[in-house]
Amino acid sequence: MAIRALALCGLLLIGTGALHAQDLPSLPPAIAAKGELIVGVRCDQPPYGFKDRDGSFAGVEVEMAKQIATYAFGSPAKAAMVCVTAENRIPQLASGKVDLLIATLGKTPERARLIDYSVPYNFGGGDILVLKDSPLRRLADIKQAGTVAMLKGSTQAAWFDANQPGLDTLRLNSISDALQALKQKRAGAMAADLATLVVIAQRDPAVRRLDEAFGLTVGGLGVRKGEPEWLAYINAALTGIAKEDRYTGWIEKWVEQDKWPLYKSQFPPAALPDL
Repeated sequence: MAIRALALCGLLLIGTGALHAQDLPSLPPAIAAKGELIVGVRCDQPPYGFKDRDGSFAGVEVEMAKQIATYAFGSPAKAAMVCVTAENRIPQLASGKVDLLIATLGKTPERARLIDYSVPYNFGGGDILVLKDSPLRRLADIKQAGTVAMLKGSTQAAWFDANQPGLDTLRLNSISDALQALKQKRAGAMAADLATLVVIAQRDPAVRRLDEAFGLTVGGLGVRKGEPEWLAYINAALTGIAKEDRYTGWIEKWVEQDKWPLYKSQFPPAALPDL
């Protein structure tokens, strides 16, 4: 299975011991002066970032934001979270509306020209979602879907632009919009992050995955160009999160138990090629 193949590509980095203040660089004065961590997160992409039934921020990446805020300001409540989409997340960072992106930000050469990436904190790939009765069985036959829904600015959109330039696509703003387009048959398939589609397919009996991963990428946190001190702080914080093995608890909190092996193999990744 594609999930097993992906899982073999990463190994957990296991460490022990708590992170101390002296283990972190000094917080940049411009960030410290704000008194809170203003961070862009996804609000429609479980289990990474989403809004729960009470409208509260939830998910593994939201936990990351809270932990970095705790390191920086002493409390998870100091994480001031802002919803971002695949399309607007980099403009939100560049314009100063947020100071950090923890938003399913796969690393691509195009994005790396616009922002600086932290060290990788996960890896993953894309997959295809179709209706249960769809005749589509293989990625190679994707043109049979007619139109494929995907998110604007996503790594899946970039992959299809490069590998299937003649494909008819419907570029939308959110996972929920893309799923709705699939169910309304405005699209014959939906392309998105594999780990997100695993959750959707498990919860919704009307759809299924092709289970054929594509477009492997590593994910990083995003900071503005020209902020090396802030990038160094974020990299040290990510090292602390991994050393304390915090990902395990977050995954067990936000992911269904039968999917733990997949997610635990991805957070954080072992050394991977420069993608």
